[in-house]
Amino acid sequence: MDKFRMIFQFFQSNQESFMNGICGIMALASTQMYSAFDFNCPCLPHYNLAYGLGILLVPPFILFLLGFVLNNNISMLAEEWRRPQGRRGKDPAVLRYMFCSMAQRAMIAPAVWVSVTLLDGKCITCAFCTSVPVESLGNASHPRLSQGEIQRVLARIPCKEIYNGQQLIANEVAVRYLRCISQALGWCFVLLMTTLAFLVRSLRPCFSQAAFLKSRYWSHYIDIERKLFDETCAEHARSFAKVCIQQFFEGMSTDLVASRCHLPRKAPADTGEAAEKLLGITDQGTMNMALKSWHRCKPPLQLHPAALPTGNGWAGEGQPPTYPSAPRRETAAYYSWV
Repeated sequence: MDKFRMIFQFFQSNQESFMNGICGIMALASTQMYSAFDFNCPCLPHYNLAYGLGILLVPPFILFLLGFVLNNNISMLAEEWRRPQGRRGKDPAVLRYMFCSMAQRAMIAPAVWVSVTLLDGKCITCAFCTSVPVESLGNASHPRLSQGEIQRVLARIPCKEIYNGQQLIANEVAVRYLRCISQALGWCFVLLMTTLAFLVRSLRPCFSQAAFLKSRYWSHYIDIERKLFDETCAEHARSFAKVCIQQFFEGMSTDLVASRCHLPRKAPADTGEAAEKLLGITDQGTMNMALKSWHRCKPPLQLHPAALPTGNGWAGEGQPPTYPSAPRRETAAYYSWV
């Protein structure tokens, strides 16, 4: 139990660890879904290809979209991409980094599905059973069948219980031939994905390490800033609600005293603290204006105090900005006679 708790705490440590855990869970879920899936090939010439390729490609596409949906950064990326320019510029490199990071994580579950499907071989057997080379693997000259009849017989290869073309080609031979091709494609796909992941992880820092660190830093900053803004808004809403409720009960108490119903009154100790957390925003219109201002013109990313505007322009125009001097360090030396 302690190990699971440690793993859960690791997943909650930061946004990347949490999303890696979600992608790992989705990868395991994709394998469980495929193992629990009841694969039933229609065994018809015009439907086998659509069914086999549909099972091979449609679930990975759904898992890819689901990986984007479960990623919390997708809304943050859309908000950062669509927001007005305002007082803070938008860095396309940061947006590209966020999108590529989400896409890489969302591709894990689809890659696992495609790998498992190809290594199992049922989809390829169902989709391409009519393309089996009868001339080299069977006896195409023995039965006097038309091309359409041969296609109908070959389409029943995945359905062993209704296959009636043993004289044309043995069912075991055709299935083993198609499964070998599918497994070869599966291992090639696994090798390709592993090689691409290795190249991305190992070669990217060699070419653009500084740009990569910058994009990663500012993507983390946007995520942390959004969380802190949500926490601040939630704290302000809690304080606003607390003051509103306290004023309501104070008004009710005043009405009851006026109607000669003497009740004990006890002022709460945390009312003043809640009023201080409102930061001067004490009505709905001002709060809505503050939220719109945050969306339209976010504050610039500079920590030194900005110059104050005056009637004719900016104060101190033409003079270099002054910064507080660093505190002096004093060093004390101690001598001892030995």
